[in-house]
Amino acid sequence: MTETKTLYAAYAALIENVLTDLVADGVLPAGTSFANVTLEPPRDPSHGDLSTNAAMVLAKGAGTNPRALAEAITAKLTAYPAITGADIAGPGFINLRLAPTAWIEELRNIAALGDQYGRSVMGEGRRVNVEYVSANPTGPMHMGHCRGAVVGDALASLLEWAGHAVTREYYINDAGGQVDTLARSVHLRYREALGEDIGAIPEGLYPGDYLKPVGAALAETFGDQFRTADEAEWLPAFRKEAVARMMDMIRTDLAMLGIHHDIFASEAELQAAGKPEAAEAWLRAHDLVYDGALEAPKGKAPPEDWEPVELPLFRSTKFGDDQDRPIKKSNGAWTYFGADLAYHMQKAEGSDELIDIWGADHAGTVKRIKAAVAALSAGEGRPIPFDVKLVQMVQLMRGGEPAKMSKRSGNFITIADMVDEVGKDVVRFTMLTRKPEAQMEFDFVKVIEASKDNPVFYVQYAHARICSTLRKAAEAGLAPSADALDRLGEEEIALIRRAAQFPREIEAAARAREPHRIAFYLYDLAADLHAFWNLGNDRPEKRFIVEQDAAGSAARLFLATAIGQVIRNGLGVLGVDAVETM
Repeated sequence: MTETKTLYAAYAALIENVLTDLVADGVLPAGTSFANVTLEPPRDPSHGDLSTNAAMVLAKGAGTNPRALAEAITAKLTAYPAITGADIAGPGFINLRLAPTAWIEELRNIAALGDQYGRSVMGEGRRVNVEYVSANPTGPMHMGHCRGAVVGDALASLLEWAGHAVTREYYINDAGGQVDTLARSVHLRYREALGEDIGAIPEGLYPGDYLKPVGAALAETFGDQFRTADEAEWLPAFRKEAVARMMDMIRTDLAMLGIHHDIFASEAELQAAGKPEAAEAWLRAHDLVYDGALEAPKGKAPPEDWEPVELPLFRSTKFGDDQDRPIKKSNGAWTYFGADLAYHMQKAEGSDELIDIWGADHAGTVKRIKAAVAALSAGEGRPIPFDVKLVQMVQLMRGGEPAKMSKRSGNFITIADMVDEVGKDVVRFTMLTRKPEAQMEFDFVKVIEASKDNPVFYVQYAHARICSTLRKAAEAGLAPSADALDRLGEEEIALIRRAAQFPREIEAAARAREPHRIAFYLYDLAADLHAFWNLGNDRPEKRFIVEQDAAGSAARLFLATAIGQVIRNGLGVLGVDAVETM
């Protein structure tokens, strides 16, 4: 896309031009970097419209004090007509005041860009692989997967908005013992479908009713061919069929949340293709794997029969881990780490950056996988940034009490259960109302309350209110118009100020890899919209529709349309629909 200068981008560029002029004037030394210069709204709106730390971060390199440099900067900035004031605060922050025309111009910008407002070229097309969900294919999706699924999907969307080329990936853990357990559980249901009384589900098998249709389908496919056959005869076929059907179920469950992946990578296929062997060869060639004895377990006496075993060890201590890690077991099978290392090598081949979304219970493996990707970067001679986002579990409540489990799954509440009860939008937005590393409660009663304390309602209601206002205006023969935007006063300008922050919020959230920031921003924008709406109760001339004032109404309706557009764009980043009625 072609970048259009929104207000914050335009004034950031203006400040950079001023600083470049100061370099030419000899006030700043040649080669001065402006990378740490920021432009943002002041924490206290009474201090102005924009604030920059330019003097604070550049003074030392210029051999002067921040206030003296701030004076030189403000002298140039105040020459621009749209800047009506430039004050130096504290040790050297510069607060700028803008003419109302600057904000009116940004309102026109929002209208002109429409659903593209907020999009950025910051990412410069960098290829980012975001892996999320990656649940074992042993059953339907449940709340243990939901929060990470939403965070990963929203992060992928956010990075796309910020100009990255994103690949959404799901890693299917289909090579371990849990898949054999799944196949045995399906075989039991297969026998049940053939009319056999299987009694209680044995300990260690999956008990959920979701396996009954899988067993029935295999009974139709195979007849009684495998009813009494030895396990070795039916296990491979049942494993393959069970995984395929579980992944169909998982895709369906994720689709209910509006989540779709570009790639489903199979661990079994990875191993069948010899990728772990290739990874080991590559690592040995770079002296990153060696044969050595694993250390005795730390913190406790080793078992009496413990003996050191020589295993292929990855030099993870070279990259900050606390010990080197085996990539194979003593029986020659790949460790989970060994397979995971090969998988990350595969992902890195077509990516400039990797991001994994994991449950907080995987915190112990972060250091070793980061060590593995650091090794790849060193070996390939190119940086491969790698970030792991840990997502805390969600406690499900109903009216303040723990929620009951699902009959379908046997021992947990499924995503399908949640979406059926409260809807996709409520689930998605609620999962983004707290930082992912923070604990969260999801109360089925509270998340559908029509109150200010329910963020998803509050934001969607703001959009619905705007849509309702535009419908009523049309019935009254009024329409949004930019012809009289000079009629907008300080209260309306305050709304534009908040809306104008959306592009910088997108870039800041993308840099931090934190999509929840957009949910927080939308709540603040909705609060400002509702506050302006309520202002009309005390000051009727501030209502969006004043039939005796067609020009003023048209200008405020134009403003309402722009605010609605920003809300839609923000909700779109989060994968939440902007409803028109409530």
